Amino acid sequence: MPIIADRMSAIKPSPTMAVTAKAGELKAQGVDIIGLGAGEPDFDTPDHIKEAGKAAIDAGKTKYTPTNGIPELRQAVVDKFKRENDLTYDVSQVHIGVGGKQVLFNAIMATLNAGDEVIIPAPYWVSYPDMVLIAGGKPVFVECTEDEQFKLSPEKLEATITDKTKWLILNSPSNPTGAAYTADDLQAVADVLLKHPQVWVMTDDMYEHLVYDDFEFKTIAQVEPNLFDRTLTINGVSKAFAMTGWRMGYACGPLDLIKAMNNIQSQSASHTSSMTQYACLEALNGPLDFLPERNAVYKERRDIVVEMLNQAEGINCLTPEGAFYVYPSIAGCIGKTSKGGKKIATDSDFVTALLEEEAVASVQGEAFGLSPHFRISYATSTDALKEACTRIQLFCANLT
Repeated sequence: MPIIADRMSAIKPSPTMAVTAKAGELKAQGVDIIGLGAGEPDFDTPDHIKEAGKAAIDAGKTKYTPTNGIPELRQAVVDKFKRENDLTYDVSQVHIGVGGKQVLFNAIMATLNAGDEVIIPAPYWVSYPDMVLIAGGKPVFVECTEDEQFKLSPEKLEATITDKTKWLILNSPSNPTGAAYTADDLQAVADVLLKHPQVWVMTDDMYEHLVYDDFEFKTIAQVEPNLFDRTLTINGVSKAFAMTGWRMGYACGPLDLIKAMNNIQSQSASHTSSMTQYACLEALNGPLDFLPERNAVYKERRDIVVEMLNQAEGINCLTPEGAFYVYPSIAGCIGKTSKGGKKIATDSDFVTALLEEEAVASVQGEAFGLSPHFRISYATSTDALKEACTRIQLFCANLT
């Protein structure tokens, strides 16, 4: 009798992690790899946050905490949502998880029954579909094309909802595209959802603070208060605060849902690290004066990457509003052959040949549900980005 559960046949390893691992192997062999695959800031955690984590260790705050987080951190989450998003919650409505990924996982596991449908706009973050599949649900994809600025239209949403739809997952700014929904965009989506009271909304707002060109971030429960009671608003500290390794995400929503998520966590991770919680308390309550300077650097990098990629033959790259990714189309490269003799039939072929021939690591659009594209993270040094884009231009120029 096989030891591995049947459900695992539908689950794939994270493609972004696979790219990072492959790039690491080549680097270990002495290849001059430029890695643009990982979604991780190259900035360090701000000093005042690191000091809070150290102080927690020195103070002996190294014991178990409540499953849903220390009371002070839950209050800080409540205060953050009120201060920045005009959303009012009680501390009992806060869920603290081991990163935003676990918060999403807990919510999906706590709510899906076999056959329940979850609408996932594509391109999507690679983990959404697999989480739904693990829980026995059915991911339902809606293609949001380059012509649509990679955003879900109300018409496509309306056409996709069925009586089995339980959730819509909405990620803004988006991984992998950087596309962000304006208040008007969100209102158009909300108007459809108001007609379908069985559909809940799970917002992934992890890149909230990473927006450019005076873009004003909004979350859907803020734009449409009538959706408040069926919205789970998810956020975290990984990206804007450069705390990916600390592992803390959080969410607020209806009390029954939060209780169920806490129950899931009590039987899995128990709680996020005690020291992390005290560092995150400082992150949420402390100054944000480091953000404008870092965002200016990200914006500069974004503009360099967009300009240089649009100079590459066969590539078209939109300018994203947020996050630190671009998602260029390579439609003009499909059907050609690389200098090394590889036929470029898919975006997977493109990124494989690009890695092998020009030592640039990126992620194929297939992993995110919309081809032919590839994702580049510009959360790396400006010099490395310029060199990578020069190599991409050379790679494309050599396609025949």
